[in-house]
Amino acid sequence: MSDQSVQTIRSQIYKILRNSLWRGEFTPGQRLQEVDLATQLHVSRSPVREALRQLASDGLVIEIPNKGVYVKKFTTQDIDEIFDVRVMLESYAIRRSPKNLSDGQRAQLLEILQSLETYHEAGDLDRYVADDDSLHKLIVRLGGNSLVEDLYYRVRSMNQQFRIRSLSSHNRFHESMVEHRDLITALVTGEVERAVEINARHLSLACACIKEQLSKEAAT
Repeated sequence: MSDQSVQTIRSQIYKILRNSLWRGEFTPGQRLQEVDLATQLHVSRSPVREALRQLASDGLVIEIPNKGVYVKKFTTQDIDEIFDVRVMLESYAIRRSPKNLSDGQRAQLLEILQSLETYHEAGDLDRYVADDDSLHKLIVRLGGNSLVEDLYYRVRSMNQQFRIRSLSSHNRFHESMVEHRDLITALVTGEVERAVEINARHLSLACACIKEQLSKEAAT
């Protein structure tokens, strides 16, 4: 087997496990057994081991020496920290966006807005969340700083599984659409500080919804 084939398998296993974690298919605190995962995925233990190491680096699992790998249990403090960093990184990117925003990216922002409107009207939360993710990744790219993009990837990875939770109530889903509409309008028209303010408020409300959900789950 070529090195490229081995790398492809490792990448595929990593993405499969990462997406399973994002979808909540593993229980917080659950031990992830290399042998069991390898059997389920019909691969050797090596690519599973590599994938688990990467997931630990992403902050999605905890690797405890001589004990094993466990799905990370996120606390309300973890959520606060994730969103604090998101606000910092996205505010930085928005403030740098005027010199990096091309006509093509303006068009892309407006396309995302149209798509968000369509999925919101249809009540399609899964596709809405996917476009929400695309919007915030584009915002970070507008900062024109590859190191910030790398940092954002790690924070995004930890945040991804909570995106649907943050929109679980009908009111929050509607409010999010209004916030995204205002945010994209401000970005396209170059109202930088207004965009920063809208985005910070948007993230703060999402953070509060997720923490409320976690608190309810902890109480049951």
